[in-house]
Amino acid sequence: MAAVVALTMAARRIPVQIPRKVVGRGRIREGQKSFIPLRLNSAGVMPIIFAQSIIIVPGTLYAFTGGQGVSTSGVSGFLYGLSQIFQVGSVWYYITYSILIIFFTYFYTSIIFNPVDLAENLKKQGGFIPGVKPGAQTAEYIDKVLTQITLPGSIYLALIAVMPFWIFAAFDIRTFFFGGTSLLIVVGVALDTVQQMQQHLLLRQYEGFMKKGRVKYRGRQRYM
Repeated sequence: MAAVVALTMAARRIPVQIPRKVVGRGRIREGQKSFIPLRLNSAGVMPIIFAQSIIIVPGTLYAFTGGQGVSTSGVSGFLYGLSQIFQVGSVWYYITYSILIIFFTYFYTSIIFNPVDLAENLKKQGGFIPGVKPGAQTAEYIDKVLTQITLPGSIYLALIAVMPFWIFAAFDIRTFFFGGTSLLIVVGVALDTVQQMQQHLLLRQYEGFMKKGRVKYRGRQRYM
């Protein structure tokens, strides 16, 4: 649980420099230093869900053809062989399952994260990454870093998805099953809840600060 929390919150911070800028009538906005957080696991639980949907296809097709027991003839026999190869507990099941998770992690990350748009928005704001030219080179740099951190993130997802099978098989537990997807969802919901609580506490502090101030309105002093 602690490892899942740590790896879910893990992120690579790319430093960003925003130069000093003149705003309005001679007002100068001081330069700022910020960062772009690239999460180790940007895809969440979606790669595991996609991989599960793909790997059960042979067994589902064999069940739809009405196959029962051992069948060695025609399409039914072929589907039966595939269903046995990709049966839960076999070596090919774990290997194929892990490869599918790694593939869908890269695929889903490329869909939800666009380095080109991020580089363009950064350029419009006048910001830049130290040592990298704005524009196309910034997009290439962000894409390179994202590709590098996606590999350990995808391997981490594969381990979380496969490890419960090994643990339950080693201790011969058959009464219930708690998969890696459930663990990721529980951790994600818990972290989001904590973050929302912190935001509400911060807002309450601002409200308490504003109640002590004065606001002049139509020549009178009104307390908020």
